[in-house]
Amino acid sequence: MKLHIYEHCPFCVRALMIFGLKKLPFEVSVIMEGDAETPTRMVGRKVVPILEKDDGTYMPESMDIVRYVDGLAGPRVADAPVDEAIKQWCESVSAPLFDLVIPRFTEGDFAELATPEARRAYTAREENAFGDLAALRAQTPALLEQVNAQLAALEPLVAERHTVDTTDFILFPLLRSLTIVKGAAFGPQTQAYIARVSAQTQVALLSDQAK
Repeated sequence: MKLHIYEHCPFCVRALMIFGLKKLPFEVSVIMEGDAETPTRMVGRKVVPILEKDDGTYMPESMDIVRYVDGLAGPRVADAPVDEAIKQWCESVSAPLFDLVIPRFTEGDFAELATPEARRAYTAREENAFGDLAALRAQTPALLEQVNAQLAALEPLVAERHTVDTTDFILFPLLRSLTIVKGAAFGPQTQAYIARVSAQTQVALLSDQAK
C-alpha cells in the first residue's frame, strides 16, 4: 500500500498513526504543493491523504483510511466513540491554534515545499484561507495566551489516557501541529501524552522546527 500525503498536514497524521500502530508495511509518497493533477487523477479532487490500495484503487478521507487500515490486522483501536470533553476541547482551540501554526507551516522544512514554486503555491493557498500571514505572526503573543490557557485545561483530560483509541486520532494531530510553535506551554501530562503517542504511532513531532 502507498499513502499519499503532505508531511505538515494534521489529517495525514491520522493515516500515518494507524499504520504505525498496526505496524503494517506501507510506502509514503509526498504530493507537492501546487500539484492538483495528481490527487485529482486519483480521487477526482485535490485532497490528502489518499491511500493507494494493493489492488490499485484509491481511498481519500483520513478517518475512512484509519478505519480501513484498522480492520486489516489485530484488534481494532478506532471503533470507540470520541471522548466528548476532548472533542469539545479540540473545537474550542482550533481557531487560535491554526492561526499560530499556519504561518510556521509555510516556512517549514517539509518535502511538499521542497521547491520555491511549491512553497509559493502553499503560501498563496493559506493566505487565501487565513489572510495576511505576517499579520497573523504579529498576533503570536495574544494567540499563545489563548492556546496556553486551553493547554492548561487539557491537563486533566489527558492524564488518564494510556491506550490509543479513536479520540487520539482527533487530538494528537492538533497537538503535533502545535509542536512547531515556540512558546506553546505543554503541561507535564500533555507532554507525556504527546511523547507516548508519537512513539506508539511512529509519527515524528515538529519540535525541531519550533519558531
